[in-house]
Amino acid sequence: MARLTFVDALLEPQQPGEPWRPGDDDEALDAYSRAVTSVVERLAQSVGNLRVSRRVRGGRVLAGAGSSVVITPDGYLLTSAHVVERSDGRGRVAFTDGREFDYEVVGADALSDLAVLRADARELAPAELGDAERLRVGQLVVAIGNPHGFAGSVTAGVVSALGRSLPTRSGSNTRMVDNVIQTDAALNPGNSGGALADGRGRVVGINTAVAGVGLGLAVPINSATRRIIGALMTDGRFRRPHLGIGIGSRPLPPRLARELGRTGCVEVVHVVDDGPAGRAGMRPGDLIVAVEDATVESVEDLQRLMVGELIGSRVTLTIGREERVFPLELVPEELDG
Repeated sequence: MARLTFVDALLEPQQPGEPWRPGDDDEALDAYSRAVTSVVERLAQSVGNLRVSRRVRGGRVLAGAGSSVVITPDGYLLTSAHVVERSDGRGRVAFTDGREFDYEVVGADALSDLAVLRADARELAPAELGDAERLRVGQLVVAIGNPHGFAGSVTAGVVSALGRSLPTRSGSNTRMVDNVIQTDAALNPGNSGGALADGRGRVVGINTAVAGVGLGLAVPINSATRRIIGALMTDGRFRRPHLGIGIGSRPLPPRLARELGRTGCVEVVHVVDDGPAGRAGMRPGDLIVAVEDATVESVEDLQRLMVGELIGSRVTLTIGREERVFPLELVPEELDG
């Protein structure tokens, strides 16, 4: 019998009446093990164990723990913002080869739950960043981190769901992180900031939260988060525009749906009187259907379009009101916090 590949062994349907072949399960398990093992061999050296420094009376103490992922050989690390949010901006990072280094926080963005650190190190092994947009439900993923302080721990599972949203907060500002990856790979305290990798060892997410028993979430690595990471590395922050509104996704009224040829939009549920939208004449109940030439069908669409380049620039929104569509110009301001 020809040797089965990993995909063949797991997915090839057994023909009706075909006798059970015990060797198939063994080969599938072996192939699964080889896939996970190869990811670990490629990636384990790129995942660091963080010990977070906090100021206390009489000095500093290393308290709290998390994980991080090396993204450049000269010491840049990626982790979760909530891992370092209560720190004094310093700490220690340890790797599976026994090396330890001091690090400093370069920048953190609570609204994406991402932070960039800089370790006093050279010749680190950077992980390859992948693209979470290519993931499929059911795909193998491997989580590497430091749960409960146990360095280099590995769990494996599958992508349980895609397109989930994770609420985040920074001061009085709240935001939904879009397209969060849901996985059944076991995540425990200390895993936050660690790597979620695909079967080729490419980091497709940063583990960020334990959502329940057998359920974990990871912030995706995609074009949006790559922009955030780049801004944190160069500027120490990520600038976001805001319009001064509260919003929610909703279906378009039938007449506007027929006119525009689509079904979704963003409804304005609250307008800050002295904010950019309030000064421009936006009202609660207005429907946002486009920003400049880009269509808006959901809150996630609008969030993706709110890039730093819009701050201080005149922007045209297409608004639906009382079953008519019209342009509304406003100037977004920078989100504080």
